[in-house]
Amino acid sequence: MSIEYSYSPDGKRFPLPAMVDYKKEFNRLKKEIAKQKQLHREIVVVMGVGFVGVAMAAVIADTVDQKGKPSKFVIGMQRPSARSYWKIPVLNKGISPVTSEDQELAPMIRRCVLDKKTLTATYVYEVLSLADVVVVDIQCDYLKESLGNVHDGHADMSPLEESLAIMAEHITPDTLVLIETTVAPGTTEQIAYPIMKKVFQKRGIKKDPLLAHSFERVMPGKNYVASIRDFWRVCSGINKQARDRVVRFLNEVINTRDYPLTVLDKPIESETAKIIENSFRAAILAFLDEWSLFAERNGVDLVKVINAIKARPTHSNIIFPGPGIGGYCLPKDGGLGVWAYKHIHGFEDDIFKITPLAININDTRALHVGQLTRDALRNMSRPIAAADILVLGASYREDVGDTRYSGSELIVRKLTEMGAELKVHDPYLTHWWEFEKQDSYPKKGYSHARFFHNQEKLSNLRMQKNLKEALMGADAIIFAVRHKQYLDLDPDEVVKMVGNTAAIIDCFGILDDKKIRRYFELGCEVKGLGRGHVRRIKDEVKMQKNLRTGK
Repeated sequence: MSIEYSYSPDGKRFPLPAMVDYKKEFNRLKKEIAKQKQLHREIVVVMGVGFVGVAMAAVIADTVDQKGKPSKFVIGMQRPSARSYWKIPVLNKGISPVTSEDQELAPMIRRCVLDKKTLTATYVYEVLSLADVVVVDIQCDYLKESLGNVHDGHADMSPLEESLAIMAEHITPDTLVLIETTVAPGTTEQIAYPIMKKVFQKRGIKKDPLLAHSFERVMPGKNYVASIRDFWRVCSGINKQARDRVVRFLNEVINTRDYPLTVLDKPIESETAKIIENSFRAAILAFLDEWSLFAERNGVDLVKVINAIKARPTHSNIIFPGPGIGGYCLPKDGGLGVWAYKHIHGFEDDIFKITPLAININDTRALHVGQLTRDALRNMSRPIAAADILVLGASYREDVGDTRYSGSELIVRKLTEMGAELKVHDPYLTHWWEFEKQDSYPKKGYSHARFFHNQEKLSNLRMQKNLKEALMGADAIIFAVRHKQYLDLDPDEVVKMVGNTAAIIDCFGILDDKKIRRYFELGCEVKGLGRGHVRRIKDEVKMQKNLRTGK
């Protein structure tokens, strides 16, 4: 019988558990939980130890009571699939399965697993029968069937629905189930409740399941842990008992003293709050896309315009849109609301105009970078076909290693479709799974590769480790992300490392006027999203050169 393995991102392999392993694992957990209950600790199962779940599990496991003693014992639950099983043995060694720039996460996990012994991970669903609280951090994706048309897509509810049914089969009637996942509004009451209630009835349980919803606002980067523990929360429960339980639980595990809870009447209000919150942000960024194009075509520097507007306190949160928006939430959360209106609540009219339009604009903004790169190379009498192009930055935002829905992915795919040869450098990443595993990531058949031609070779795309080597011989350099390592790059040093002139594309307001001017003086071509004033600087440099040469 062949052994199936799960491979971690660093290439280590872990054999998936055999049938005989399940009983041993459950016995291990029963013994451990018995000891924890003698210490009067609440047993918490966190379903899903991905980007949100692992940090939430660590925060709960690090919780102490008023006497400073640990008050929770946490079991991180992960399905034993080939894609995800590796997280369990890695976490049980005291190592975070999620790479983070936050210096707090790794020591917290190590401390809770190895020292305090308040955190462990498993793959057996039977452990749910021993839980006092179950925290659900299972992804609810919105799967788009075409790029730039959010209506042509659907909420992928099946992983959440299947997990809810499994939970209902195992938990006790008094177990609090807290859904943290961002879900389509109405999910807790109209999808989760009926699923769990029916299973309860089959088990002869007459009580309603204790269901609550409280969305997370987790952010990658240096404040990853703090964005869970030290940040405002919204919550609600399906009934008074569930609401009281979730309020008590959150007051115990997160910093509600400095960041008070907002308790809403119904879960659909909590669910809607998350969707509107992210849709608002997405709409503002999409709104700026049209003004970015206006700026490019009319000699305006949108970066300076935005900074001028931000001087007004009421508009201080306006930001430059960059090459599209990324991260797990903003590109798709509005779609969950649009989908829910029709498929959960049963309305057939189309009330949503701004929300889907914003998603569609943001989804396709990065494609304009391909046009800017083509035009910059044309101005240097270089064809884009077979041009060597270096993209600086793969993640979706500055100083993090998160590539989910990044604008850089679409830049690479569009330029590859146009015939260019791509290299990528990002100081925060060693792998870019959207390319290396594009046949199966994020799930089979849903890679962005399906929206473009000639993507096959991108399976071989690997991160450039050395910036100097990556720059060598580049025909075009695309500043795609505002990583701190790129902000201070000197034009003279860049051109020296390239060994020739190059087209310079600024996607994120990275270059100031002094650097733009210097690149032109060195014989390079410069273009940028929303940076219409670069033509004016180019003309000034050309005029000064003509004056010096007497032309």
